[in-house]
Amino acid sequence: MNTELTVLIVEDDPHVLLGCQQALTLEDIHSQGVSSAEEALAIVGEHFAGIVISDIRLPGMDGLTLLRHLKERDRTLPVVLITGHGDVSMAVGAMRDGAYDFIEKPFSPERLVEVARRALEQRGLAREVWSLRRQLAERDSLEGKIIGRSAAMQNLRALIANVADTSANVLIEGETGTGKELVARCLHDFSRRHAHPFVALNCGGLPENLFESEIFGHEANAFTGAGKRRIGKIEHAHNGTLFLDEVESMPINLQIKLLRVLQERTLERLGSNQSVAVDCRVIAATKADLADLSKANQFRSDLYYRLNVVTLELPPLRERREDILQLFEHFLQQSSLRFDREPPQLDPQTMTALMTHDWPGNVRELRNVAERYALGLPAFKKSGLATQAQSLGFSEAVEAFERNLLSEALQRSGGNLSQASQELGMAKTTLFDKVKKYGLG
Repeated sequence: MNTELTVLIVEDDPHVLLGCQQALTLEDIHSQGVSSAEEALAIVGEHFAGIVISDIRLPGMDGLTLLRHLKERDRTLPVVLITGHGDVSMAVGAMRDGAYDFIEKPFSPERLVEVARRALEQRGLAREVWSLRRQLAERDSLEGKIIGRSAAMQNLRALIANVADTSANVLIEGETGTGKELVARCLHDFSRRHAHPFVALNCGGLPENLFESEIFGHEANAFTGAGKRRIGKIEHAHNGTLFLDEVESMPINLQIKLLRVLQERTLERLGSNQSVAVDCRVIAATKADLADLSKANQFRSDLYYRLNVVTLELPPLRERREDILQLFEHFLQQSSLRFDREPPQLDPQTMTALMTHDWPGNVRELRNVAERYALGLPAFKKSGLATQAQSLGFSEAVEAFERNLLSEALQRSGGNLSQASQELGMAKTTLFDKVKKYGLG
């Protein structure tokens, strides 16, 4: 895609066309010449970066018709018309129809350059605004929030898009630092509940004696120290979303009360006999296997099935290494902007360390490393990682990354080459050769 600002000149007189191009070239303005409107339309597509200067009188389609077609494609495109002496009134009418300006024959090179410069400046500003709007749209899109090109991330985005605007309860499973709250917020933001509260509660971060009051609320004087009424998290999330992080930490006796709320859609504050109707979507997150915990009677199975209408699994970072560099660059740009610094270049040693590290802290750890790097500090605090990175050359680092990627895909597929090749987007014969090369068979 050509992004250089260009002047496209549409002129059937070869001498006039040559003179226009020479005048613009002398002023370091890039130009391209064609002799018909039909040729111009073939060039001006969705990503055309520039302006059009066209004679009104052309063989075949005339300049006014060309103007109309160009404006239908891109209403912000500046189109300058070249007119003969008797066409001035026609050109003035064309400006009412969207033409940027007109130049009357005969014209000086200075006049052409001056009009072209103004039109190019306007075009540049319009494209800058368009670029910023596109960046904002991308930032607010799922691709801008859930980052990664791996199959796992593509599937996750598809699942979020599919269930976000439903009332189904969702259980998010994943290790610490994989981004469970981010996924919960995306489910909320892309639902019809987005204008209402997103209420997050870490079930593992509250003492048991405060938990019930925090989640259900209480009336004044319900217990010692309760000086006034308090609205609980569930009631505050009315019409919105309640996010229960580390739900496996919720005390068993409170699991029973939460289940009743989910079933009956009402709650009672502590110290009150009055039922309060609540309508909130519940998204729970866990780093444990709730199915195993329910079998061991450490988590109520009826609550597990109530929460587990839809399950979203977040893979650890070590199982999607192809996303590491993209994520790191994203966090590096964010950190550099926050610290008001130019983003540093990623050197080969750091790149190798990033790709070979196991990331026990997952995406949260990667963000921390990016913040350090943005400040000009060594990405990794442990010297062993730096030594490991320095000991590997670029080709060795690539091989290490590829070996890890293939090994993890084979583990997930139970050694099934067909399934692994489909997940990796790799021909089965190629995968077979690489399995032999790395001794993974």
